[in-house]
Amino acid sequence: MELANHSNVRRLLQLSGQNAKKFLGQNFLIDKNILEIIVKSAEINEDDHVVEVGPGLGVLTQELAKTAGKVTTIELDTSLLPILEKTLKEYNNIEVINMDALKFNPPETPYKVVANIPYNITSPLINHFLQRENQPRELTLLVQLEVAEKICEKEPKMSVLSLQVALFGIAKLIKKVSPSCFYPPPKVTSAILHITPLQPTDLNYVPLEEAKKILTLAKKAFSQKRKKLSNTLGKPDPEISKALQKMEFSDKRPQTLSVQDWKKLVISQNC
Repeated sequence: MELANHSNVRRLLQLSGQNAKKFLGQNFLIDKNILEIIVKSAEINEDDHVVEVGPGLGVLTQELAKTAGKVTTIELDTSLLPILEKTLKEYNNIEVINMDALKFNPPETPYKVVANIPYNITSPLINHFLQRENQPRELTLLVQLEVAEKICEKEPKMSVLSLQVALFGIAKLIKKVSPSCFYPPPKVTSAILHITPLQPTDLNYVPLEEAKKILTLAKKAFSQKRKKLSNTLGKPDPEISKALQKMEFSDKRPQTLSVQDWKKLVISQNC
């Protein structure tokens, strides 16, 4: 059965006695063109091990399996497993795991993440994979457009979310995706987001433990992002206050700092 088809998806759900579950963020992709763009953006080849989150009915899983060497797909909804067993039965390179993706331990060997993810776990899921010793080689995700745009923001419009990603990777918005490309159609426009993890040779590369220290400090500042750093960070901590003054950051607000600025601020605390 062709899964990139509105009528077929409706019929498959009806025959299985299932409905798309809103609380799980189930909006099934039904546009073949978008499927092709996702796979092309991820540059999948026969040597790749792909980790997918939220396969739904298996439409993207099928496309990934046609090109990748192995696909590990993680589905939380137990009721979809019998459907996946049918839609994926022609492929012998797919492993379906029934669990919460946020509890999944990524492979120790190289892998890529490609997924139409539940939008309500976008930030935790990206952090789950980026903040690992063994990061994916890249992530290609279908997410809410507004979130994708926030992730791609740079100073002076940084947010905690964009900083979280910028500390570990380079984000790029590939393409906007209309609600009509899904069944049922979501109430928001979506986007294909591509993230390439930073390597030690990259300018903005920050070691994992140092990046976590930056995030701890940044979250305090962004909790009152309209206030100057001298108030949110300087007042509670005299040492940070001195560092802010030395680097002339006292009158700045958190969204105006670059990754390198945050790095300098944290390094100053360790001196």
